[in-house]
Amino acid sequence: MTRLLMGTAALALSAGMASAEYTLHILHTNDMHSRIESINRFDSTCNAEGETAGECFGGVARVKTAIDDKKAALGNQNVVVLDAGDPFQGSLFYTTYKGAAEAEFMEQMGYDVMAVGNHEFDDGPEGLAGFVDAVSFPVISGNIDVAGEASLAGKVEDHVILEVGGKRVGIISALATDTVETSSPGENVVFQDEIEALSADAAALEAEGVDIIIALNHVGLNRDREIAAAVPAIDVVIGGHSHTLMSNDDDGTPAYPEMVDGTPVAQAYAYTKYLGHLTVNFDDDGNVTAASGDPILLDASVSPNEAFLARIAEMGAPIEEMKTRVVAESAEAIEGGRDTCRAQECPMGSLIADAMLDRVKDQGIEIAIQNGGGIRASIDAGPVTMGEVLTVLPFQNTLSTFQVSGSTIVAALENGVSQIEDGAGRFPQVAGMSYAFDASQPAGSRVSDVMVGGAPIDPDKLYGVVSNNYVRNGGDGYAMFKDAQNAYDFGPDLADVTAEFLAAKGPFTPYTDGRISAK
Repeated sequence: MTRLLMGTAALALSAGMASAEYTLHILHTNDMHSRIESINRFDSTCNAEGETAGECFGGVARVKTAIDDKKAALGNQNVVVLDAGDPFQGSLFYTTYKGAAEAEFMEQMGYDVMAVGNHEFDDGPEGLAGFVDAVSFPVISGNIDVAGEASLAGKVEDHVILEVGGKRVGIISALATDTVETSSPGENVVFQDEIEALSADAAALEAEGVDIIIALNHVGLNRDREIAAAVPAIDVVIGGHSHTLMSNDDDGTPAYPEMVDGTPVAQAYAYTKYLGHLTVNFDDDGNVTAASGDPILLDASVSPNEAFLARIAEMGAPIEEMKTRVVAESAEAIEGGRDTCRAQECPMGSLIADAMLDRVKDQGIEIAIQNGGGIRASIDAGPVTMGEVLTVLPFQNTLSTFQVSGSTIVAALENGVSQIEDGAGRFPQVAGMSYAFDASQPAGSRVSDVMVGGAPIDPDKLYGVVSNNYVRNGGDGYAMFKDAQNAYDFGPDLADVTAEFLAAKGPFTPYTDGRISAK
């Protein structure tokens, strides 16, 4: 049995309770997205001036310090260090080293277990396999079967059992099943429903007499809530994927932890900005009696680990020239945050879509569609470096041009807004067109008022479209584009196109113009 045995009032009195015979400290991160260096307030790479001014956050050197300091403060008693996936993808360190940098630093940071995230498949199963080979801690996922994938067979387990302070702590895991749409796991990696897989793994651990079961998931907060409610054998859920800041500051964020039918659920934002610290008390039978904690903000008050800083500088030297090359100037900050670009027209989305369309407008292309999930950061005002642009657009996507009917475009837009409640990356930023959507309607019937070049879209007309090669090949649910006519997926790099457009407009003034409206 794993449901909370005591009421809400008891949670506030968790420390020193007689019935809490065992206390477990869970330090956790998620969705680090290759933020090897520190970040600024826009979640992109911070610079030396920012560090000097005390305006930077995170970076693996701060995470290392925070983990070491917290372990020392706790006397190394009953502490586990977990990562809920997606250390891959998001900076020039990943673009250059393809996971080797993340593996090296995470190995030294002292992780006990990591969950597989969807972006670990961005360079195919082989990319994940190389990472797993490079680290000594287990990398797990219980709802994927990799037996048929030669590069991963035998390397990704469905669970692990840790001995922590005399207790057997089982860690199970699930990866979002739409990874086949959001990344590139290939045909040989087989997915199972998250709840079915976690239920089976939890039952197996209970049969082995495991005292405590933690689900270390990469499925997003909404799905974590469903899992906590549906699988009673799970004691604690540590999550990722939705980049959710959970805290006890009265600022509208979900509580940390959020109690779902007595099961604490926690997540710690993203990009190395926070270290989660969840304290959970258990009785002699392994039942949760109390849970408390908060994410630790890794701001300038946390001194970066010096050895890490030296190694980061060494690894960063070959890419420093590219990073620091100024390519444009922006009159104001360009908003590209996850919360906006996956839910509404955002300045960065309009910029990128307009840049795409401008590049190919002389090829008979009328419409641009960019998935919001491909936009990974904002850019602050002032000089814009290529490193900043590549932090926004790190995936090395190329421009793809193709032709589809108006009805196919409407279907694509419906796909784009179909998971807006979950902050899914498929949300369509557009150029050359406009549309409205009503998120209160059922998915598949939310889009209306689609206009192209000022005229209502013609369902039967063939339109020229530009997107990125990921979307054109069915990524983020855009399967309707896979059979497009006259498709060409090998255009220039999207980051280069955006940088050149910015340069031509400089100093660039960000904008939105109502091309996407919510009803």
